[in-house]
Amino acid sequence: MSTQNEAALEAGLIATLQQMDYEYVQIAEEGNLLANFKRQLEIHNRKRLAEHGRTEFTEEEFDKILIYLEGGTRFEKAKKLRDLYPLDTADGKRIWVEFLNRQQWCQNEFQVSNQITVEGRKKCRYDVTILINGLPLVQIELKRRGVELRVAYDQIQRYHKTSYHGLFDYIQLFVISNGVNTRYFANNPNGGYKFTFNWTDAANVPFNELDKFAAAFLEKCTLGKIIGKYIVLHEGDKCLMVLRPYQFYAVEKILDKVKNSNDNGYIWHTTGAGKTLTSFKAAQLVSELDDVDKVMFVVDRHDLDTQTQSEYEAFEPGAVDGTDNTDELVKRLHSNSKIIITTIQKLNAAVSKTWYSNKIEAIRHSRIVMIFDECHRSHFGESHKRIMKFFDNAQVFGFTGTPIFTENAINGHTTKEIFGNCLHQYLIKDAIADENVLGFLVEYYHGSEEVEKGNANRMEEIAKFILNNFNKSTFDGEFDALFAVQSVPMLIRYYKIFKSLKPKIRIGAVFTYAANSSQDDEQTGMNTGQYVSESTGEADELQAIMDDYNEMFGTAFTTENFRAYYDDINLRMKKKRADLKPLDLCLVVGMFLTGFDSKKLNTLYVDKNLEYHGLLQAFSRTNRVLNEKKRFGKIVCFRDLKSNVDTAIKLFSN
Repeated sequence: MSTQNEAALEAGLIATLQQMDYEYVQIAEEGNLLANFKRQLEIHNRKRLAEHGRTEFTEEEFDKILIYLEGGTRFEKAKKLRDLYPLDTADGKRIWVEFLNRQQWCQNEFQVSNQITVEGRKKCRYDVTILINGLPLVQIELKRRGVELRVAYDQIQRYHKTSYHGLFDYIQLFVISNGVNTRYFANNPNGGYKFTFNWTDAANVPFNELDKFAAAFLEKCTLGKIIGKYIVLHEGDKCLMVLRPYQFYAVEKILDKVKNSNDNGYIWHTTGAGKTLTSFKAAQLVSELDDVDKVMFVVDRHDLDTQTQSEYEAFEPGAVDGTDNTDELVKRLHSNSKIIITTIQKLNAAVSKTWYSNKIEAIRHSRIVMIFDECHRSHFGESHKRIMKFFDNAQVFGFTGTPIFTENAINGHTTKEIFGNCLHQYLIKDAIADENVLGFLVEYYHGSEEVEKGNANRMEEIAKFILNNFNKSTFDGEFDALFAVQSVPMLIRYYKIFKSLKPKIRIGAVFTYAANSSQDDEQTGMNTGQYVSESTGEADELQAIMDDYNEMFGTAFTTENFRAYYDDINLRMKKKRADLKPLDLCLVVGMFLTGFDSKKLNTLYVDKNLEYHGLLQAFSRTNRVLNEKKRFGKIVCFRDLKSNVDTAIKLFSN
């Protein structure tokens, strides 16, 4: 392939953008940038100015606007971009100045410039800049063909330190390209190269070449929509996040259904592909539609309620009303809250108990959109039917990484039967290819295969193997591990064996105890145990495990406050807080095998029969991308699951 230099790439890109109706503007330095900004802002706000019999801002008014825009952090400036500014004029009137039209995103002024020179700590010239309403919102850094994209990324990182200031703090997106490969990313200096993405079509086929990327991603209406609607201001981390293409297409599909039909549907995005962000953005944008009364985000297990709500709150505090009990849910359904997070259990209680259902009778025919997290398991039972029968005007969408097909059907029901057609899919093979999740390294332990699974010698042999290899698997404890076992009695026996071996690592365990142990082999059993009977000895065994945990960490948990114990394990396994000593290995039966999301978990030990969605969900606890050390999710099987693994991977790779 012939080498194409940066100047030729730059000229070609500008020509492409001009053909797409971008106005080319020559801006040599910051003075030109400000003059152009004033003119473009006046054009964009011409109707507002006309209401006051004017066509432009005075110099004093423009200075006020600049002073307003200069204040604050990069994150605060991203908010200002999306807000209206109340400009008080000399004659005592007020003009509401708009910097970006988020609702009619095509109705913005699009320009392109190149080689803008900026004086900072160093003098820098930027390759190509896209201006929207005069503000530099997209910066494009080009390298000649053959040069690694990382070089362009690193150059932008240097610009952050040496030259970006003033209006350039309003950059929302960066694009890097060498002509052959092209990626985009949000203006988040702490994100890292792993948060640069290819743009694709709806079938996940990437637009790698610069000209194809430009035609798709930089098309004016598409770019305006992405900046206006698909950048998330993450309040938790005070940073900008941009959706990946498959997230964008999934939300667009849901919006299209809500606007144009009453059809339901589901989104098949593999576990670890950022489902929470996708579902949040879907809920947020659907809630902005005038004819939608409520959006309910429904989780089907108690223990994810807290996690999902905290994640939603990090995206946008106050945007979501979580519900702690059914009484609270009923109140929220009558409030002005547009987005409500609740569980299917609370929703079922609200519609099936007369005391509650009478109170919400007035809204049962309202236009309610329900978005279900992980749309299988409890959605195939009577609860789901009762909810759908009560809210007879509801439109329903589900998200899942592991749909139920005929092959792995629950009571003969499939995801399509319950939720309708698949609206968009992004499979595990796509996510691994895009490096959005890691692949799996599956190892099979060959010890005493012929021995009874519950044989004490076999179990001790496995426990010793885990302890002897733990530091190697987890990089000396930088990561942590789960050990999934077949049943609660087996977990209790394993725990006692580990304890007798006096391990140097911190080991804990968590399980649901109940009078009847039929759930032992439940692959996805996620009841957190708050409401179960203590009529077996399992409650006492769990308390003994808790006592060891309390001694190890200085806590005081009992089976009476099981939820707090569960949440504490959740925190320690995630290793996010320096003030909390981490838990290195946690023994589980069903808990943490679905929904638990931790980049610090890299190893899953398995002495349990897993298959289909239960298998892939469990394996996927390990495959979140973190750093160079974490190259794959490591799975160590103490049972012969190879056929099950092959079947599951084939099924969920379509």
